[in-house]
Amino acid sequence: MALIPQLLERCQEFYRITLINPFFFSLLFLCLLFLLKSIKGGVKLNLPPAPPRLPIIGHIHLLGTLPYRSFKSLSKTYGPIMLLYLGRVPTLVVTSEEVAKEIMKTQDMVFVNRARPRAAETLLYGCRDIGFAPYGEYWRQMRRICVLKLLTPERVQSFHFVREEVAVELMELIRCASLNGASIKLGEMLIYTSSSIVSGCVLGRVYFGKNKKRFDELGRTATELLGGFFFGDFFPSFGWVDVLTGKVKSLNDTSEGLDALLDEMIEEHRSSKHNDDQPDKLSVIEILLQLQKEGMLDNDITQNDLKAILLDMFIGATNTTSATMEWAMTQLMKNPNKMKKAQEEVRRVVGNKMKVDHDDVDQMDYLKCVVKEILRLHPPGPFLIPRELIQSAKLKGYDIPPKTIIYINAWAIQRDPKLWDKPEEFLPERFMNNPIDFRGQDFQFIPFGSGRRGCPGISFATILIEYVLANLLYWFDWKFPGGAGVKDLDMNEVYGLVAHKKIPIELIPVLHSPISPK
Repeated sequence: MALIPQLLERCQEFYRITLINPFFFSLLFLCLLFLLKSIKGGVKLNLPPAPPRLPIIGHIHLLGTLPYRSFKSLSKTYGPIMLLYLGRVPTLVVTSEEVAKEIMKTQDMVFVNRARPRAAETLLYGCRDIGFAPYGEYWRQMRRICVLKLLTPERVQSFHFVREEVAVELMELIRCASLNGASIKLGEMLIYTSSSIVSGCVLGRVYFGKNKKRFDELGRTATELLGGFFFGDFFPSFGWVDVLTGKVKSLNDTSEGLDALLDEMIEEHRSSKHNDDQPDKLSVIEILLQLQKEGMLDNDITQNDLKAILLDMFIGATNTTSATMEWAMTQLMKNPNKMKKAQEEVRRVVGNKMKVDHDDVDQMDYLKCVVKEILRLHPPGPFLIPRELIQSAKLKGYDIPPKTIIYINAWAIQRDPKLWDKPEEFLPERFMNNPIDFRGQDFQFIPFGSGRRGCPGISFATILIEYVLANLLYWFDWKFPGGAGVKDLDMNEVYGLVAHKKIPIELIPVLHSPISPK
């Protein structure tokens, strides 16, 4: 009982101290808050497994230069669902077909939102594009426009005149080089070709002059920034570091340059006569302006919305298609028997015609298998565009905290030996008479994603890739420069916004057909 007076005395002393010393009281209050938070958070969550993390940086040291490869290796130890911390950001990494299906189909609405990195916020007008826009009425309307107006099979086919025009120019450039026996930097040519086709389809005419050069330069910088590292994305309280390093200035300068060019292009289209007498030849920008003018949208779209969508399509389509075509030519050169088989099919189908028709490509079954196998082995985006969990969720029995960023490792899934026979080998034949497709229904093969957030430009990309490759294989045979051979072919990749060859492929073209491409 003697303890009671002592306790009362201590309480009175404590009361006097807290009244006299506000700082002490504030400190105590903060400690109590921390204690309450700890008690509240004391419910033990069943979190996904993870390797030990370091203070402050978390698991960033485990990323490596090719994080999709690093994460595939980690998954062998920690399983197909890992909860890593990249700096201060909880990050769920998925390397399983089954879990990917759960996220993109079964619980698609739970995981439907996108992460919003600093570069996308700045370059894409606050993420007003289709890829990064938050789920909601605006995003639904924009996707509906893409699916029903901009990228329908009929509309994609109607762009054939742009693809043909640019392909003829590319073949003529290569033919001129072949007359001198010179090697060409095919990788760089394919980037230019993709850019020209995409700008022709999206912006209405192919910008071969000063504007195109400037737009391509800014587009390349934007691509590097979108795929680059921003300190503030992983350590939100230290975004000022990106200011000191000059990343924010580069981001703002690029954004302002693109903004001015896009404004100029839009105003040019507004003031010019559209192809009203040829509705099948309308470009993406013309269709959007027409919908805006005729009031056919549920919600008005602003000038910035237009620019975000156009930029999204230009950057996304240019980089994915050029990288895929370069990998295709690389793998065919590495596997001469596959090259021979593909060329024999293309030349048999086309015959002695003056040009490769799009109808011809529809009959090239083996070429389509080559493209599928390239998309399996070398998906342009090894990680699908990251998602962000808004509220806590359950996934395969694990508790996933809110604000977790979700990375689906398509590269790892598409090389999973449990799903694919000889997964590291280039075997286009695996897709012959095989119903597995990349349109989002087969979750072991998801280069374009799936579900609500699946890429709406699948047909646009694959038709472009197949058509240009068919021309390259029809008109020319190909040799390594300087006496090099298959063993000298560099297969390393570098990862940014897309995974492309570290060393662009350089080859010697040999004209096969006596008829010049026209």
